[in-house]
Amino acid sequence: MLTLLNLLSAVALLVWGTHIVRTGIMRVYGADLRRVLSRSVEKKPMAFLAGIGVTALVQSSNATTLLVTSFVAQNLVSLTPALVVVLGADVGTAIMARVLTFDLSWLSPLFIFFGVVFFLSRKQTRVGQMGRAAIGLGLILLALQLIVTAARPITQASGVQVLFSTLTGDTLLDALIGAVFAIISYSSLAAVLITATLTAAGVISFKVALCLVIGANLGSGLLAMINASGSNAAGKRVALGSLLFKLIGSIAVLPFVDFIAELLDRLPVNDEELVIFFHVFYNLARCLIMVPFAAPMARLCQRMISDDAEHQAHLKPRHLDKSALDTPALALVNAARETLRMGDVLEQMLESFSRVVRGELRESHRVRQLDDDVDVLYTAIKLYLARMPREDLAEEDARRWAEIIEMALNLEQAGDIIERMSGDVADKSLQARRAFSAEGLEELNTLQEQVLNNLRLSLSVFLSHDITSAKRLRRAKHRFRILIRRFSHSHVERLHLNNVQSIETSSLHLGLLGDMKRLNSLFCAVAYTVLDQPDDEREVD
Repeated sequence: MLTLLNLLSAVALLVWGTHIVRTGIMRVYGADLRRVLSRSVEKKPMAFLAGIGVTALVQSSNATTLLVTSFVAQNLVSLTPALVVVLGADVGTAIMARVLTFDLSWLSPLFIFFGVVFFLSRKQTRVGQMGRAAIGLGLILLALQLIVTAARPITQASGVQVLFSTLTGDTLLDALIGAVFAIISYSSLAAVLITATLTAAGVISFKVALCLVIGANLGSGLLAMINASGSNAAGKRVALGSLLFKLIGSIAVLPFVDFIAELLDRLPVNDEELVIFFHVFYNLARCLIMVPFAAPMARLCQRMISDDAEHQAHLKPRHLDKSALDTPALALVNAARETLRMGDVLEQMLESFSRVVRGELRESHRVRQLDDDVDVLYTAIKLYLARMPREDLAEEDARRWAEIIEMALNLEQAGDIIERMSGDVADKSLQARRAFSAEGLEELNTLQEQVLNNLRLSLSVFLSHDITSAKRLRRAKHRFRILIRRFSHSHVERLHLNNVQSIETSSLHLGLLGDMKRLNSLFCAVAYTVLDQPDDEREVD
């Protein structure tokens, strides 16, 4: 029992080490890897090589698949080149499986030691994140040693030998067991490595080992489908295409397993090495043959998985890519883009409010709908940023994190104010049949246009961090306050002249002036955030 627990813990350590490597590499080179993938999809050979290279770095074909899936989901990459990249990722993970099975045990303590030193001493820097990746590599090498060590006593147990001795003839059953094995171990690499160990110990025949390897590759495709079950239609199509490619490869090669086993058995290489080599060359041959069929496979996947129902599509965030959370710089950019989208919705709210003031009552309903959109986007941004622990962020990223959440909060509060303003005008003016005076209406329109201009300028400052624009926005805030004061005095003057319309709408008019002043303050707050930055960051901007 203890030996079995040791084996399971070694497999878990392998999965965890892969995760750490992926996290470290993505945080340092995530933006570059995405750029490489996005630029390499135009030609199939480059897309295939990009899949191999990226997977070799992040040590996980699933991570590469997630990156490509995010591109497909955002309509940045079509499904066909994405499937080519995934095929390259399968080859990349097979090649790395061969590299990691070399005797690199002496590297494991070095990677772990120096990785811990760099990570703990410079955690929030690129060097610290490379230390994280080094820790992961060391854990992977250590896990591979532990898997081999733990598997050997198990192979000598009589019960295990009896169990595996039943795998002697049924090719499909053997492949199915290999697929289940890969799913349970959450790693095709672990399944292939244990299969090689069982073969070397003579527990299973070489033919059965080949069937288990083919099944393990199929199991990794099933695992990708399981992971993509909660994704959108685009993500499911990428995973489905990968699974179908692996299924076709399995069906094509399984009938010839006897012949392949006899052919490979003649080579002057031990069975353990042959299992690993077969794993590499099987994936290489399968993927190269499948590359020309990426386009037909993409069409088939599109027929099998229909587009998501786009009910209330405007309520859904577009840019909050979960796969980018391992790369804080990219995740912050995504959150900033979604915050700018909130600003676009607020522009529509202000324009609709302007029409409400001019007497279009039905526009007040649209203002309420748009405010619901703002609330949905704000909630999505807030939850997205909450998944990024600030203590793991570099100082600059932590500051940007705070700026985004503050800007999103200000925009959400502004949306509530505009909705209340629209409701007040609809209830106290339009439905009560109390019209603003001509002068008062002109003043409100002037203020609304100025608020809209300041909103647009604030979004520009939020995006660019331009010091000149920030100072301009700060001056605009002071001018707006002077304008509010002047219009307030003008309103009181109209009351002194007994203007009936001004008297009837006085409370509403002054309330709107106060609300617009608060709106303008919320929009202009970003100027002070930018201007309060340290001098060294201003020089960079």
